[in-house]
Amino acid sequence: MQADAPTASVAAPAPQAPSPATTLESVIAGDWRDPANVARDIWRHPKETLDFFGVSADQRVLEIAPGRGWYTEILVPFVRQQGHYVGAISDPAAAPDERVREYFTKQNADLRAKLAARPDIYGQPTLREIDAARPNFGATDSIDTVLTFRNVHNWLAAGQAEAMFKGFYEVLKPGGVLGVVEHRAAGDVPDGDKSGYVGQDQVIALARAAGFELEASSEINANPADTKDHEAGVWSLPPSLRLGDKDREKYLAIGESDRMTLRFRKPLAEPAGQATQ
Repeated sequence: MQADAPTASVAAPAPQAPSPATTLESVIAGDWRDPANVARDIWRHPKETLDFFGVSADQRVLEIAPGRGWYTEILVPFVRQQGHYVGAISDPAAAPDERVREYFTKQNADLRAKLAARPDIYGQPTLREIDAARPNFGATDSIDTVLTFRNVHNWLAAGQAEAMFKGFYEVLKPGGVLGVVEHRAAGDVPDGDKSGYVGQDQVIALARAAGFELEASSEINANPADTKDHEAGVWSLPPSLRLGDKDREKYLAIGESDRMTLRFRKPLAEPAGQATQ
């Protein structure tokens, strides 16, 4: 009887390389991004910043007040396949006056139009309208990472900062990350300050009061050329250039603001059955 032929060994499948749609570098290089936004990369360092915050393609990411979508253009396609994007946008019905209501309405419409124009890139992200005085970001312990870029000064001015940080804490999973980028003042700013800058210690205190632990800070978005004493506050600088042609070249030479970059973490829950000491 003839012996059976030896069975050929089957090699284990090779690890799959990440899809281009789920690599941060390729998303940042995506041709769907607004050229005006791409021009800001040299000041906003999106790859380094998102790497510092530990954002990965399989996370549920909540972006706070995305505006017209500078970071949204990157975040939505990055997490689209394996995770999910939620954008917390301002509810026009909660605006304090008609002018602000119209501003929120147009800003929200612009963002929705941007996302709807490229369903092949953005898919179906979630936009959730919130009242910053009483924010509800979704189910408790449902988000991996919360990100906020240059928003804290607005909440402080409106008396909403404590409620917002409390909301971030509630929606994050235990062990989840809060990433904060904010215009950095030379020190604490007084109540009613209208410069657009905030003291780094003030932001840390807000987060700690909500229950967060400061895990790390970074100088990724620092700009030592920013003297922080401008006539129209932070809005004197690009991209706003609120003073128009007045000292325009000076402000262009300074560039965008000096910014703190802070990573906070929601503590892990105690193991089941562990008694409180």
